[in-house]
Amino acid sequence: MNTYTETLQYLQSRIKNAPQVGIILGSGLGDLANQIQSPTVIPYAQIPNFCTSTAIGHKGNLIFGTLGGKSVVAMQGRFHYYEGYTMQQVTFPVRIMKLLGVQTLFVSNAAGAVNPQFRVGDLMVITDHINLQPNPLIGPNDDQFGVRFLDMTTTYSKRIRAIAIQQAQEMGLTLKQGVYLANTGPCYETPAEYKYYATIGADATGMSTIPEVIVAHHCGLEIFGMSVITNQANELSDNHLNDGDEVVAVANKASQHLTTLFARIIQQVDINQ
Repeated sequence: MNTYTETLQYLQSRIKNAPQVGIILGSGLGDLANQIQSPTVIPYAQIPNFCTSTAIGHKGNLIFGTLGGKSVVAMQGRFHYYEGYTMQQVTFPVRIMKLLGVQTLFVSNAAGAVNPQFRVGDLMVITDHINLQPNPLIGPNDDQFGVRFLDMTTTYSKRIRAIAIQQAQEMGLTLKQGVYLANTGPCYETPAEYKYYATIGADATGMSTIPEVIVAHHCGLEIFGMSVITNQANELSDNHLNDGDEVVAVANKASQHLTTLFARIIQQVDINQ
């Protein structure tokens, strides 16, 4: 029995309905899981071949249930390359979601502002990304999921972005849009690195998300991504030092808006389109 089969069989034995939508919740954003109806909560430690999440603000549960009228599975905390995991371990849950039946993936993260127009607490819809982490598709290609050479020009769903903007307007929220850049971490960026990221076109930066997005796109999933701006480049914030606990605190404060918005978008999205 391969690892995918072992994990898949374990999870299928614990749930009633196959999920249509997958959600990955980043630092301090795990409270969205509390809105999932009729939840089945499975700690990562109980799932065969899953890693444990060691990052601040990541609770480490896989939660199945209903949100926005659709069957969902949510990762309450993700895995990171900086925790010492391989890219295959970091992205393993995405392929399990695909095998479970997920067709659409929502990803969220806490990110630092590179764009000088962004402020702490802003929500940024991810329109594109720049990857400075190792590519998770390096190594033998698994043809059951996707092709060897993956086109990345249509990674983030334009139709879901349009739904997100409409729903945010109805809520009285103004969404930023921009390019997310991922580096390996766990160090926060130097002022010179922030300048470099701005020069090459990034609006926000973090240490996650892109590996899962690449693998999700490889699997043929439709993808919507959002960053909560939790800190700013030193040159934008009067040399205020970046702090992990503060990042989580800001994300927690913004999570109510993100939770409501995600639920509304999921309700509006036609999964079968």
